[in-house]
Order: sequence, then structure tokens, then C-alpha cells
Amino acid sequence: MVKKVDIAAEIRDKPFFRGRSPENEAEAGSAFARLGNMGNAEIFAGRWQGHSPWERHPNGDELVQVLDGETTMTLLTGPGEGETHTLTGGQFLVVPAGVWHRFETPEGVTVMAATPQPTDHSTADDPRESA
Repeated sequence: MVKKVDIAAEIRDKPFFRGRSPENEAEAGSAFARLGNMGNAEIFAGRWQGHSPWERHPNGDELVQVLDGETTMTLLTGPGEGETHTLTGGQFLVVPAGVWHRFETPEGVTVMAATPQPTDHSTADDPRESA
């Protein structure tokens, strides 16, 4: 069955999570609404300020769309290589499968993502060295 989703309504009662960091990542889940599935991906939307731990998705590309605010995503693309992308409302980025990435969001952002499962997390300075 096809389901229409009102993203604003789904996240309306979710708290804006201030001070997200790798050390409190477990608490960040309260800021996210699970909107549905698409293939092997779960679709989430959430609002936060701070920075995330490194993450990667070995089983598929991740679509990250900024609905409001701004975030900078850092992707570790190859040995010793990386790239950064600043995304604002209305922009999206596709993170290739297996690429370590993280969000830096000093002011605040609302994001929707189609995230393949499972997700690996790391708090290492460079998770490619410890993977």
C-alpha cells in the first residue's frame, strides 16, 4: 500500500536536539522520526545542532536532504582523501555505499535521509584507520 507522509507533522513533536556529539549519540535518536522504508533503507527525519560521529552504510548509498537550516558533511572518499559539502534547505547529497561521513551543524538543521541498514559508527579521528 502506498502511504503519503507529512514530514512536518511527523517531526512536530520531536525535540530539537542541542549539543549532538559522538558522546551522546544514543540520546540523539529522540530527535528523529522514522517515516518508512525504501528497499533496504529506512527513511528518517530529525532536527539537531552539533556534530555526529562518523558513520557509513556498507549495503547501499544514503540520500541526505536538508529541509531547513544548514549542515556541513565531511566524506572520507579515499586513502588520505576527503571532501566537504555545505548543504542548505532544499539541497541533497548522495553518500556512496561504504563511505565514512559525518555532519557538523553549529546552528541547527532539519534533515530527511534514506539510510541503508545497517549503519556502522566510529568515534575515531579517522575511522578508515581503525576499520
